[in-house]
Parts: sequence; C-alpha cells; structure tokens
Amino acid sequence: MSEPEPEQLSVHDVVGSDFFAELVERFYAGVEQDELLRPMYPNDLAGAKARLAMFLVQYWGGPTTYSDHRGHPRLRMRHAPFAVDIAARDAWLRHMLAALRETAESRETPEIVLDAVEDYFVRSADFMRNVEEAASP
Repeated sequence: MSEPEPEQLSVHDVVGSDFFAELVERFYAGVEQDELLRPMYPNDLAGAKARLAMFLVQYWGGPTTYSDHRGHPRLRMRHAPFAVDIAARDAWLRHMLAALRETAESRETPEIVLDAVEDYFVRSADFMRNVEEAASP
C-alpha cells in the first residue's frame, strides 16, 4: 500500500493574508506617485486596495472573499475602460515587482514563493494589455 500524498501548501498558507495587504499598500504607494497610472484610479484608493488584496488572497489559496462579494474576477473586462499599452503595463509591473520584492524581503519570504508570484504578475501584466502600439514610421 502506498503512502498518501502530503498536502500541498498554497502560497497563502505560506505567507498569509497580511503579506498581500502589505504588498498592496506598497504597490499603491508607487501608483500614487506615477503620472501615467494615477489617473486610471479613483481619487480614493481604499476600494481599489481592498479589492486587489482580496483578489490576491483568493488567487493564492486564501478565503474566497473576493468572489463572494464581486463574482468572477473578469480582469480584462474590469480593466477594459483603461488604455493599457506597453508603457502602462511596464509602469504597473515596475511598481508591483518593487512592492513584491520589498514585501518579500521584509517578511523573509521563501524564494520559490517570490518566483511564483513574480511570474504571475509578469504574465498578468501582459494579459491586461488592450492597446496595440502604433507602428513606427
């Protein structure tokens, strides 16, 4: 008889909800100072912060609070009103990866977790692009 497989820990199991709350706070601190991204967000960032934190917690294996309150994430649909070109993608990713590295460092996050979350953000940033760049002359 074979041994049962050990339970797999989720990223959320390893880092907890507070990790994502800190990550979101750091990320929005960068967005608040960004001339390209800031106009895409409401004046009061509290709602955006709460939604992003809930989404990340759920995505990485935590409680399903995001879906319970907002339904399916539908990320592309929810971001469709905003022109997400390469410059916007790059700015978003710059702030998110800086926030991720700072948060991971402050919490001594395992490298395997940092790599997985970073990879997700890079793929997500590319997925969210909805404006093709104009061809250069």
